[in-house]
Amino acid sequence: MPPSKQPPRAWQRMLSGRRLDLLDPTPMDIEIEDIAHGLAFVARWNGQTHGDYAYSVAEHSILVEKLFTRMQPKAPVKWQLAALLHDAPEYVIGDMISPVKAAVGPGYGALDERLTAAIHIRFGLPAQIPVTVKKQIKKADNISAWMEAVQIAGFSPAEADKFFGRPDDALIEGLDIQLRPPVEARNELTARTAELLGRMP
Repeated sequence: MPPSKQPPRAWQRMLSGRRLDLLDPTPMDIEIEDIAHGLAFVARWNGQTHGDYAYSVAEHSILVEKLFTRMQPKAPVKWQLAALLHDAPEYVIGDMISPVKAAVGPGYGALDERLTAAIHIRFGLPAQIPVTVKKQIKKADNISAWMEAVQIAGFSPAEADKFFGRPDDALIEGLDIQLRPPVEARNELTARTAELLGRMP
């Protein structure tokens, strides 16, 4: 008899010691330290940015939460946390630029949705956040992308306007992107998550 085929391994061992099953993720296997560490080493823009350090998803996440909070100053703390963690699944599945996502197909989106739901539950958020909040976070995400495109990814303002929409100058005032070592972004993301969790009812 031929040996039975073992299903492919679908879990990843984290530095915390957790084993996260990517096909069936559970909230108990998710730790903010793993998320922050992973995101600090995932480069946005496929690494095609100016500077001596990659612009990480951790840095992007911090910026998106700042923008969301500026846009929605009366939003509950839980939605600020949702904004901060909006790209958290990328700590295990990486950051794919939009053209690659389109080429990969719907499988990437399904994987992202499963991980997002587990992450949300782990940190006291609903598995699926309201559509209105999701749209507000997406708007902050697009503004962040415009800032990144112009400041570090080599786009002209006109080109960035075309792809991401021109943000209100007052909204982005004082939020210049500063590239820094991954450990600094990791520590800030971890600390900001703890701060928001401490303020949640």
